[in-house]
Amino acid sequence: MNDGPMKKMGRSDAECEADVVAGNIPEAPPVPPVPSSPAGTPEISQRPRRNRRSPVLRSAFQETSLSPANFVYPLFIHEGEEDTPIGAMPGCYRLGWRHGLVEEVAKARDVGVNSIVLFPKVPDALKTPTGDEAYNDSGLVPRTIRLLKDKYPDLIIYTDVALDPYSSDGHDGIVREDGVIMNDETVHQLCKQAVSQARAGADVVSPSDMMDGRVGAIRSALDAEGFQHVSIMSYTAKYASSFYGPFREALDSNPRFGDKKTYQMNPANYREALIELRQDESEGADILLVKPGLPYLDIIRLLRDNSPLPIAAYQVSGEYSMIKAGGVLKMIDEEKVMLESLMCLRRAGANIILTYFALQAARSLCGEK
Repeated sequence: MNDGPMKKMGRSDAECEADVVAGNIPEAPPVPPVPSSPAGTPEISQRPRRNRRSPVLRSAFQETSLSPANFVYPLFIHEGEEDTPIGAMPGCYRLGWRHGLVEEVAKARDVGVNSIVLFPKVPDALKTPTGDEAYNDSGLVPRTIRLLKDKYPDLIIYTDVALDPYSSDGHDGIVREDGVIMNDETVHQLCKQAVSQARAGADVVSPSDMMDGRVGAIRSALDAEGFQHVSIMSYTAKYASSFYGPFREALDSNPRFGDKKTYQMNPANYREALIELRQDESEGADILLVKPGLPYLDIIRLLRDNSPLPIAAYQVSGEYSMIKAGGVLKMIDEEKVMLESLMCLRRAGANIILTYFALQAARSLCGEK
C-alpha cells in the first residue's frame, strides 16, 4: 500500500488500514495556496528554465554530446629513446618512437581514444631545401606507423602531409631563390610523401600545407598506387594564426625567414573558406578540417552548413597552452574549461577534434583522474 495522507507519522500500515475499514479516513492536508506574482510581473508564455530545472531534464534535452570517440590525439615523436618535455606545452612530450609512443597510445586506448596523428621532430642533418626525407620509406614516420600497426592493428593513424618538418627553410613548400613558395613543385613532393605514408599503413593522410590543387593530386597518386582505401583529411581552412607558437617550438619548425601568409588563410577572411571547401570537395577530400579551433567556431559552422562531409577541428597548441597556463595560475578551473572548449567545438559542428587534451579529457569523461 502506498504511503499517503492517511498514514500519520508513527503509525503502522495495519493501523492505517484499520482506520480505513472503520471509515475513519483523515482529511488530506490542505493544498498550499498558489503564490501570487509580484506586482508588475509580465505574462510569460514561454519559460525555458522549466526544461533546465533538474539534472535529469537537462541531460534528456542536451543537444550535443562529447565522447573519447570524437578525439584524435596529436603525438610528437623523435628518433631518441627518451621522452622529452615540451616547455611551452605542459604535459606534452616528444616521445621516443619505440617505447614512449607505444605506452602513450596504450593509455589512450584504455579510455576509448583509438585515433592518433603523428608529428615528427626531424634531425637538422636530414633537412633539405626540397624536404626529400618526407618520403623516405625508412624514415621516422613510416617506421613508426609500421610499429604501431603491428602492435595495434585497429588503431586509426592520421599523418601530416607537409614539408615544414623536413625543410631546411622551415616552410611548408619548396622555396625559390627569391623567397617565393613554389606551389606545383611542392605538390609533387607531397604526393610522394602521402604514398610513402600509405605504403607504411596510414589510414588517413592529412595535407596541411595549403598548396593549391594538392588534394586532387594526392588522391590521384594514392589511387594509382592501389591505395583507394586511404582517406584524405584536408586542412581546408588553415589560417595564418598566432596560436601555433608552441607547436613550432615542439618540432623546431619555425620558418627561417618570412611567414606563411602567402599560402595560409588570412584570419580576417570568412567567405574564402567556401572557396577552399568547394575545391577540396571536388578534388576528393574525405574530411574537411578547420585550424585553429575555438577562435574559428564560425568557420566550423560555415563548413558544417555547406558540406555533407565530416568536419574536423584542430584545437591547436596555443589554445591548449592558454588553458593549461590559466589552470596553473588558478585563474580558471582547467578541467571544466577544457571540457567546455571541446564541447563548443562539437556544438559548432565538428565531428572529430584534434586535441592535445585527448587523453586527459577522455579520462575525465570516463570518471578517471
